[in-house]
Amino acid sequence: MTALSALSAVPASTTTLRQRVSEAEWEVRVKLAAAYQLAALFRWTDHIYTHFSARVPGPDEHFLINGFGLLFDEITASNLVKVDVDGTIIDDPLGLGINQAGYVIHSAIHRARPDLHAVLHTHTRDGAAVSAQRGGLLPLSQHALAYYSRVVYHSYEGVALDLDEQERLVADLGASNILILRNHGLLTAGRSVEHAFRELHGLERACNIQIAAQAGGNADLLFAPDDAIAKVAQQSAAVTDPNHPGVQRHWDALIRQLDRHTEAYKH
Repeated sequence: MTALSALSAVPASTTTLRQRVSEAEWEVRVKLAAAYQLAALFRWTDHIYTHFSARVPGPDEHFLINGFGLLFDEITASNLVKVDVDGTIIDDPLGLGINQAGYVIHSAIHRARPDLHAVLHTHTRDGAAVSAQRGGLLPLSQHALAYYSRVVYHSYEGVALDLDEQERLVADLGASNILILRNHGLLTAGRSVEHAFRELHGLERACNIQIAAQAGGNADLLFAPDDAIAKVAQQSAAVTDPNHPGVQRHWDALIRQLDRHTEAYKH
């Protein structure tokens, strides 16, 4: 059975899945599926090769991630794969397995940083372009300044298939939740799916602006002054606080936008 034909069979088993998971897990499943669908809507995808994850509420070290082979706009609450931090598949509704690189990156962060409940990773054109620049994210815009003082970097080691890279990845992330993987892409993490997505949305926009500004060729780029960089870092602290009402306000608006396009993610 192909992934698409398997998808057509999902509604018949959705109720069964909902019955065997907690309400708290189902809520996280819906939010994570919405994040995938939003990424598809915003064209942040790289076919089937990137991944978002979220910790399953409860005492077990389980997290949810996409089945390997699904496009982001095919992902729903009921077809997400549940896996533990050691790589054991707990629940795989479509039998697709998961991307090994996704496992290496996401399990490393979920194991080392239990405070971070969601991890979002992209290979967008502008995000990957900024990751390939020696200066990384530059203080060129108000959007960038919200991240400039918080972003950290992980050097490229090849496709993330080797478990020994996890130690260096986690060390580079440190206490931050904003990581640019050099020559690779962007990663944001958060206390919730809503928080991680708010971070990714702004970071992606900052990269869009940087690449557009640099398109002027030899034009001199105007960096924000140091005092403004420090000021915006303080001003942004409230918005990037996972408990700030702005995080939920941002997410609610995204969901209204998504629901006008599709509600398939809820099933």
